[in-house]
Amino acid sequence: MTGPLNSLKVLDFSTLLPGPFGTLMLADMGADVLRIESPTRPDFVRLLPPSVNGVSAAHAYLNRSKRAMALDLKQPEGIEIVHRLVGDYDIVVEQFRPGVMDKLGLGYEALKAINPGLIYCSITGYGQTGPYRDRAGHDLNYLSIAGMTGYNGRRDSGPAPMACQVADVAGGSCHAVMAILAAVIHRQQTGEGQYLDISMTDAAFSLHALTAPGALVAGEDPELEGTKLNGGSFYDCYRTSDGRYLSVAGLEPQFFSRFCEAIQRPDLTAKGLSFSPEVVDEVKGAIAEAIGAHPLEHWLRVFADVDCCVEPVLSFSEAREHPQLKARNMVVSVPDGRGGEQPQVASPFRFSATPVGYRFAGVGLGQHNEEVLREQGFTDEEIARLRGAGALG
Repeated sequence: MTGPLNSLKVLDFSTLLPGPFGTLMLADMGADVLRIESPTRPDFVRLLPPSVNGVSAAHAYLNRSKRAMALDLKQPEGIEIVHRLVGDYDIVVEQFRPGVMDKLGLGYEALKAINPGLIYCSITGYGQTGPYRDRAGHDLNYLSIAGMTGYNGRRDSGPAPMACQVADVAGGSCHAVMAILAAVIHRQQTGEGQYLDISMTDAAFSLHALTAPGALVAGEDPELEGTKLNGGSFYDCYRTSDGRYLSVAGLEPQFFSRFCEAIQRPDLTAKGLSFSPEVVDEVKGAIAEAIGAHPLEHWLRVFADVDCCVEPVLSFSEAREHPQLKARNMVVSVPDGRGGEQPQVASPFRFSATPVGYRFAGVGLGQHNEEVLREQGFTDEEIARLRGAGALG
């Protein structure tokens, strides 16, 4: 593998989205990621439609470039395999509820005894401590507890789910990768490994970058359509006459002035900075009336050469064909392991000296069992014993 992380070796015990998306980033950047899956309880992502040649497209993307082993961790022989792997794979990512890995004999202290330099990252909904540590949850729950869902939506319809999994990905995945890479730097300097406790709720709470300061210092609790960025100003989406939408985001005075000139409402320019609800409603109503008078194509022509932060709201299929994303090669073809290729979203990372790479799309359950065991020095007799004991799926 190419990439800046090609010296890292990661054991990935995670399923669903947060852990797998995080280890996808690591794999794209060159890390050797080995997924450890249960042979009896499949990762739900493997079952998500649509499928291509029997493989879920979501699974093929989230697990590209990762090798796969199927181990029954309820069998002592399965634990034996992991213990041997940890001597070589010195980063662990897991996403079980607190205490599960300890009960299996695969907790941080047990594996640290084998490899003192181990970096061990646990991703959970609420973290390893606190009254919610054992509580079940999903992305919407974490965002709700973190106070983010409370001001995402419309006053007349109430809070709404977000379109992408912010707590899972921006919270769990991205924060896990940042923490792991920080721990790698620490280990390079000191030789020490460490344990990383990533709470998706904590991470979501930390994302209140512009609203938390006011809420904490001045008691200004953000509300639905109550901030400049959640519909409480002209910064919003407006329907065109043909049922499409334009995103209008020119908060700075120079941008808003150009926008008002373009829609032939220069009289609105002086009102754009007001945060008075009455004035905001007036401005938004006037913008909606102007935008709603013409179809999207008209506005695309109007704003083609006007620098004022106005863009069309695109569907995913339109976005993938947008000239900017095409110029950035944000859709790539990845070998599917069966002689074909599959289109996938590219890595967003750009390195001048160590480019990212894509080895293969996500593979079948346990596809690399024997390959990995032989690399680790297991003999034919040992592999046969492990298979006979039911440790290998």
